[in-house]
Amino acid sequence: MDQPPRKRTRVESSDKPSKSNNTPRLFAPFRALGLVTNHVPFVLQTRSFKGATEGPRLHLLTCLGKSWALWEGGKMTLLFVGPEEDDDISSMAIEGNFVWVASGPYLVKYMRGKELSRLKNPLESNLSYIHIFGSQILSLTDDGHRMFVWDMQTEELTATITFESGFTATSILHPATYLNKVLVASSEGAMQLWNIRTKTRVHAFSPVSLLTLPTHDQNPAAPAITAMAQSPAIDVVGIGFASGEVSVYDVRMDERLMRMSMQDGAIRALSFRTDNHAMLATASSTGHIALWDLNNGGRLLHLIRGAHDGAVTAIEWVPGQPLLISSGEDNAVKQWVFDSPDSPPRLLKFRSGHHAPPHLIRYYGEDGKQILTASRDRSLRCTSVVRDSRSFELSQGHLAKKATSLSIPVASLKLPPITALSYSSTRWKDWDDILTVHTDEGFARTWTMKDKKLGKHTFSVAPEGKKKVPPGSAKAVWVTACGNFGLVGTSTGTIYMYNMQSGAKRKTFELGARPEAARSDGPGPGVRGGGRCVTGLVSDALDRVVIASTLDGTINFFDFHTARLEETLVLPSAAVSLSLHSDSGLLAVICDDHIVRIIDTETRRVVRELSGFKSRVLDVCFSPDARWLIATSLDSIIRTFDVPTGRLIDAFRTSSVATSVTFSPTNDFLATSHVDSVGVYLWANRAQYADVSFQGIAEDDIRSASLPGMQGDAEDEALEALSALTVEDKPADVFVTPPQLDDDLVTLTLLPRARWQTLLNLEVIQQRNKPKEPPKAPEKAPFFLPTLPGVETRFAVEQPKPEPKKETMRLQKAAAAAESVFLKKLEAEDPNGNYENFYNYIKSLSPAAIDLEIRSLVSLSSLRLFLHALIQRLRSHRDFEAVQAFQNVFLRIHGDVLVANANDSDGDGEGLRKDLETLKEVQMRESERVLELLASSMGILGFIRDVV
Repeated sequence: MDQPPRKRTRVESSDKPSKSNNTPRLFAPFRALGLVTNHVPFVLQTRSFKGATEGPRLHLLTCLGKSWALWEGGKMTLLFVGPEEDDDISSMAIEGNFVWVASGPYLVKYMRGKELSRLKNPLESNLSYIHIFGSQILSLTDDGHRMFVWDMQTEELTATITFESGFTATSILHPATYLNKVLVASSEGAMQLWNIRTKTRVHAFSPVSLLTLPTHDQNPAAPAITAMAQSPAIDVVGIGFASGEVSVYDVRMDERLMRMSMQDGAIRALSFRTDNHAMLATASSTGHIALWDLNNGGRLLHLIRGAHDGAVTAIEWVPGQPLLISSGEDNAVKQWVFDSPDSPPRLLKFRSGHHAPPHLIRYYGEDGKQILTASRDRSLRCTSVVRDSRSFELSQGHLAKKATSLSIPVASLKLPPITALSYSSTRWKDWDDILTVHTDEGFARTWTMKDKKLGKHTFSVAPEGKKKVPPGSAKAVWVTACGNFGLVGTSTGTIYMYNMQSGAKRKTFELGARPEAARSDGPGPGVRGGGRCVTGLVSDALDRVVIASTLDGTINFFDFHTARLEETLVLPSAAVSLSLHSDSGLLAVICDDHIVRIIDTETRRVVRELSGFKSRVLDVCFSPDARWLIATSLDSIIRTFDVPTGRLIDAFRTSSVATSVTFSPTNDFLATSHVDSVGVYLWANRAQYADVSFQGIAEDDIRSASLPGMQGDAEDEALEALSALTVEDKPADVFVTPPQLDDDLVTLTLLPRARWQTLLNLEVIQQRNKPKEPPKAPEKAPFFLPTLPGVETRFAVEQPKPEPKKETMRLQKAAAAAESVFLKKLEAEDPNGNYENFYNYIKSLSPAAIDLEIRSLVSLSSLRLFLHALIQRLRSHRDFEAVQAFQNVFLRIHGDVLVANANDSDGDGEGLRKDLETLKEVQMRESERVLELLASSMGILGFIRDVV
């Protein structure tokens, strides 16, 4: 019977040339993490729906540099991310379902994250501010000399307003109920009211009337207007100045109603409360938010010190709610709620990230879903790769309450920046699992991922009972694989081991005197610990050996249990840091001579030296299988080395220096942090999705790659994103056997021999397996069984009369016109080709299906096509035994038809006779070739057998 093939059918693959791109060969830009907002003010949109019971929906539009993000205000979840522009975004606005941004000289319109249209400044200068005004959109140039008016329906420029000399426009505000009029603020402290329909200036407000100027100066320079806001009262607006002064001004009467002042920076934003409480919120450039009671003449009601760690860029009251939303340059958006009219605000929810570029990142755990990031903003954060809402900052205690009582910023109470970090997730549910070292501190600190806060232990490095010996500072840390012990290396050359659960000191490792062959910086040989600063610490997975690197260029191997120094390996340059791959036992050492050396911890010898760096190496990491080593250096190039061969197989240049790299434990992403960005960037590993080339590259092959955006490609570009993960230079695999070794040889199929035997003897097999009697269907008994007369009970069963089948003309025409896939593929082949696709298809059929398809060839044209396919395949020296089987079955089934029509003198008969003669000639020639090859092979085998 038909059996499945035990070998895979060889199918020819057509190599299509792919489009070359400028992306790295091994890594594709995926997305950025940890970006929330920047210095551009956010835009708040409230939308109410008929029948809604949960109040209005809030949408927040924040700027991410060259792209934007739209957040849902209720849960602060990310909705859409816009594509990246060529220039940084300077201003944003929302109009219904559309998002408008100003980027360079363009105004770009988006809907649901997709660009719809683009307007261009006719002067080709950059635009700095945009404002939605009914069906029109207003924009200011970056020099502040002109204002453009576009119609949003026709997208045509309708007006251009030029300001007089000495007036540099910075922002626009539409006073409520003022028809076709807008207020324009300037950096000279003046303000003007313009009618954009008639393009005329209605009124000019001088700085003397807007704010209080010092009287001792004869020509005082007025501070710039930095913020404007419309109040719930008609004709009244709020104006903020760079001097910290705030004026509540009546533009109709041209007089100032109130004056307030913040003493600690310029006013960056202000907003009026709209839920029947006369309150004004102002924000300063130092991160403070002040709340003023307007019913009491502008009395200061509350002051939120350190509301943001940087300048506050925007504040907005939610209409009709006691909810204040603020954003700052610290990459954070916060919502403040007022429980009562006089109570201080309470932080309700927020979304934040690092406000200084992270300099140390490491994947946490074995699932590749979390990244520990340390930054110069003195924080340690856990960034989620899966969902941004799961990211958090590890708490350092009740710093906000302490900062409020001391009237100092919260940042001044945080710990110093982290310089080294290590963890072990084995016992993370039981006790502290993270160990860090901070700048110029004489101890290491523990953290707990379970409680998301600072741990309860500090591991001191001060020597016990030695008052005259300087304590030094902690420089390197390591948490053992079991999670029970933490190692701390010092600047004086001593290593301490602590218990992570109890915090008790267990052992002390002494480096001893400097070897003679080591570097001669600092005190001379023989001085114990002199200048032997520990720069890196690791231990193996089984806790047998502790390895420490020093600044004088030595790698020291200690016995874990006895703390005895077993061996010292001297390097030709200072060792800066260590990176261990626990499974393979390979240790990467960053040296000061721009070389990364790989040491085998079992043999304790240098096995690879990876060079080619033009500047200092900053960080390295292994891939999970230890096949690759990824290194970043000060020349802004991220290099990937193949560890077994030591060759450079990929290198790409980024726009900024990558300070740290880490590889996902699941081998899917490479994460990088950069010197000028607060985000963490993910690069997809192409080897997970496509074949990649491990060929070495030269310096000329280094490509420039742009950093990933906040979100991947759009939904309609998903296929293009997948194609981008393929590599364009697919190498020829020398370990794969080609379809045919040589044109003079005869090649057989990879299918089993029983397949062709079954095809040749199919009629015998079918006759042998034919059942003796056809199966009988059970008789159907009626519900009421009729009986026959007589003593015994007998049922009268009626036999159904067979009805003759009627064939319709429609079925006959459909059967005659239908063509099988077998015949279509046969007709689609090139007559001069080798019928590769046709034979690949026929080899995938079962013997019974092949027999049926050959019997279905009823016309003379189809018979000639099949004869030609047999001839061409014989000439190509391919699938010899399959062609013999097909030829046998074909001649046995259609032999009488071929003989009867070959003697005709018409066109088909002449062609059929020629095809048969050609088949006979080719068959005899190929059979003789096979017999000669077999005889030659048998002779060689016989000779070898006799010799041996």
